[in-house]
Amino acid sequence: MDACCGSCRPADRPFVFTKCGLVWDDADRMAPPRRVLEPASIQRECEASLRRLGVERIDLDQFHWPDETGTRVEDSWAGMMKLIDQGKIRAAGVSNFDVRLLDRCEAMSHVDSLQPPFSMINRGAGASKIPWCADHDTGVICYSPMQSGLLTDSFTADRVAVLPVDDWRRRAPEFQQPNLARNLALRNALRPIAKRHGTSVPAVAIAWTLAWPGVTGAIVGARTPAQVDGWIDAASLALTPEDLDHLAAVIVLTAAGSGPLPPGPSLASLMARR
Repeated sequence: MDACCGSCRPADRPFVFTKCGLVWDDADRMAPPRRVLEPASIQRECEASLRRLGVERIDLDQFHWPDETGTRVEDSWAGMMKLIDQGKIRAAGVSNFDVRLLDRCEAMSHVDSLQPPFSMINRGAGASKIPWCADHDTGVICYSPMQSGLLTDSFTADRVAVLPVDDWRRRAPEFQQPNLARNLALRNALRPIAKRHGTSVPAVAIAWTLAWPGVTGAIVGARTPAQVDGWIDAASLALTPEDLDHLAAVIVLTAAGSGPLPPGPSLASLMARR
């Protein structure tokens, strides 16, 4: 989604990040968007974003998802490089790309950023994608660090049962048993650390993602000011090595989620603490 007030001076305005590659059906706005990375579509989306935002240049433009129309990623990436040459964007990145696609883009021109899902529960990006970015000086802006609400103070198993029928979480594996119980046990284990730091469970969950080597930033959503108050401390929360060791042990003990353990103590030393 594009976002900028549009009224501030270029030197004063916040950085503007947006994405492209999702095309909606004008005849049926409720239909799922198509994942389109055709160069002409990328150009149109960028120019439409510039008009809506009222800015002359986007600071970072990223692909939403890999293309599903048959467009070669090299052609798509060339379209993004054209936008840089035209001065319409400053930097270019991708979202949800695997290492194979990252390599193909990097062979043409530098990939400035990757946006993968990443949380204490969904640690998959830590296996190869984040290390690839660290090796190539590519920024990592992870999304869903609170795992769509699971790693918050108020989420419960009862809440899943009353989610609207069209809420995708009702069908998501991490919101179903036995995964749900494991994930909530992990969430509960964050509370002593949050209390020790005088902060909240969401702030600890986000700070954990930011502490992972190679992660640059995290995208966090909120529907109310109170939700912002709940996680804003994460920006300045420095988890100690002891905190991180404890959280790694909790991940092992609860068997929550999937993906590698964070860098640090060996699995054997963690299991010895049981």
